[in-house]
Amino acid sequence: MPPVCDLVLPCKDEGPALRGLLPLVPDTFAVIVVDNGSSDDTATVATDLGAEVVKEGVPGYGAAVHAGLLAATHEYVAFMDGDGSFDPAELLPMLEVVRSGEADFAVGRRRPVSRGVWPWHARAGNALIVAWLRRRIAMPAHDIAPMRVCRREDLLALGVQDRRFGYPVELLQKATRAGWRFDERDVSYHPRAEGTRSKVSGSVKGTFRTARDFWKVLS
Repeated sequence: MPPVCDLVLPCKDEGPALRGLLPLVPDTFAVIVVDNGSSDDTATVATDLGAEVVKEGVPGYGAAVHAGLLAATHEYVAFMDGDGSFDPAELLPMLEVVRSGEADFAVGRRRPVSRGVWPWHARAGNALIVAWLRRRIAMPAHDIAPMRVCRREDLLALGVQDRRFGYPVELLQKATRAGWRFDERDVSYHPRAEGTRSKVSGSVKGTFRTARDFWKVLS
């Protein structure tokens, strides 16, 4: 069965993670790895394992995600971190709920598989942003959509502009205000692949930098 959905993986120095992750991706998805300035073998590993590689020289999570969205060609598009912390098979029911028309936007809610997977500073920052969105605009989700599926044209039409870590917050705001029907599902949150380091939750400094980008979008 040919792929029916593109899976965009924004990556920077995720070569070690991609070796284990890409073989696990169901055939339902055509993988697009967006290399956002890696200094390791991310692009080579991705190519060798059959993924399409897109180079994005502008640094930032949002820049990488948008580059992948533009490169996508299928009606549906999924997004997930490429660090090995999520199981791509859990995207299948998310895709199905969008394809069936039951929802416009399927999003994941992280459930750590063990203690220490989600550092306190990252969890606290996420909870604060989500609480603000739920109270201010009645956003129905409880996480900032670390895994998500929607129609490609619908996402392009939203016109998300942030190109840094504020991208998912702006996306959730615009999707909520546009009246998108959300379907939120628990997804397993695993430790990152050995040999990689989070640009967001890997340090308190990284978390504060991300929080700053979040609040810029909210202000």
